[in-house]
Amino acid sequence: TVMCVTRKTISAKKDCIVKTSSLKSISNPTMDTKTLGIAAAAATASAAITYVVTSVKYEKKIVKQRSEKYLEDQAAKAEQTRKQNEEGLPSGMKLGDVKLDSVYLWELEKLNKYFPSEGEGIENVMAALDYRRAATEIFGDEEADKELSNRAKYSKLIGDHECILSHIRVKPGVSSLALRAYVRAGPREKLHFNPETVNAAIVTCGGLCPGLNNVIREITRSLFFLYGIKGKVYGIVGGYKGFYDPATPPVDLTPENVEDVHHVGGTFLGSSRGGFDMDKILHFIKSKNIKHLYVIGGDGTHRGAFKIHETCMEKGVHIAVAGIPKTIDNDVDHIDRSFGFISAVEAAQAAIRAAKVEASCNLPNGIGIVKLMGRSSGFIAAHATLGSGDVDLCLVPEVPIILDGPTGCLPHLWRRVKKNGYAVVVVAEGAGEELLGESTETDASGNKKLPQIGEYMKKVINEYFKKQGEQATVK
Repeated sequence: TVMCVTRKTISAKKDCIVKTSSLKSISNPTMDTKTLGIAAAAATASAAITYVVTSVKYEKKIVKQRSEKYLEDQAAKAEQTRKQNEEGLPSGMKLGDVKLDSVYLWELEKLNKYFPSEGEGIENVMAALDYRRAATEIFGDEEADKELSNRAKYSKLIGDHECILSHIRVKPGVSSLALRAYVRAGPREKLHFNPETVNAAIVTCGGLCPGLNNVIREITRSLFFLYGIKGKVYGIVGGYKGFYDPATPPVDLTPENVEDVHHVGGTFLGSSRGGFDMDKILHFIKSKNIKHLYVIGGDGTHRGAFKIHETCMEKGVHIAVAGIPKTIDNDVDHIDRSFGFISAVEAAQAAIRAAKVEASCNLPNGIGIVKLMGRSSGFIAAHATLGSGDVDLCLVPEVPIILDGPTGCLPHLWRRVKKNGYAVVVVAEGAGEELLGESTETDASGNKKLPQIGEYMKKVINEYFKKQGEQATVK
């Protein structure tokens, strides 16, 4: 038996050599059992050592081959990149199964098609008014203008057809692909208005949103320091009503009086819903000779801004209307993210933490419900849930609510409470219309009123736990 094991081990380990004399001595029937065992162990150890040494050498050889292959590939990629760069092509692998056939630019209204350009021949440079005094002190009066001209040019001017594609994902194998594109923001080579004759107005409408004062401040400073206007910037007080309400006359905005407003919450111009009167707004625009109107608001506010644009074009009023999306809900189409959204998600964390404390401390079966903003989209609720890590159920308007059954949220909450002792629910304010029905009432901005989803969820959760023979403590 010893001889069979030894020979089998030796034959299985290649490159293993055992001396012939050793084999002969092992096969000698006169040897005692102890000597035979030692010989067998020595043969097995020798085979194992040889196998280990051979394996290490083989692994080193494989590692070396991989390293050499990697270095060859890197050198080939570098050479290919160099050739592509010389030809003006981007780096990377050209895909044969992904093609872009056509791009359709969503054009902005070009005022120079209907009105003569007032900025003809004016070079678009940064006005840099706040640097003039310093330049004069350093270079003197004669060289100040020259030095400022050299320093104040934009490093990048945007061409007419520079655009942002609407989709960043493209599937291979699509035979014909047409994408929508949006005009890229930024300074243009030519100016339409003469900055010296421009008056501007800024209005904030609708609900409050973090960052409103930052936007007001930067528009004002850009108009003076970059665009170089010589006219006035009117701050419309209290939303659309501020265009005509004698109780809230407009204020003059200057770099000085907006200097520190970004440290304060809300909007220092004030805001309101409704109050849109096209005739009165048009009268203000004409009487103050407004050339730029900046409207900061959500979807309802932008419907009003578009109405102003259409009416001015029909009436032949020469004005540029710019809409600045403002919504913590992040529910304005065609933009990835609106200002204030991230701040709202961060603020929601405190409410979720408080709900967890309430749920975990209230017995029996504590459940905390947090209702967050989100009229028609659940971005705040979803992102706050992902950022928290403490939420057991998230309800959003985009996904219909299923209360009972195998995929129902009520059985899910039951299981979470049975496992952890409590549960936390986050619900967007616009969720559950498929259960509660859509309201026909609207608010002052024209937005439909929403059902009370928070109260409804509290009611159905209590009822479900009673059916299970237990009591829930829902906060």
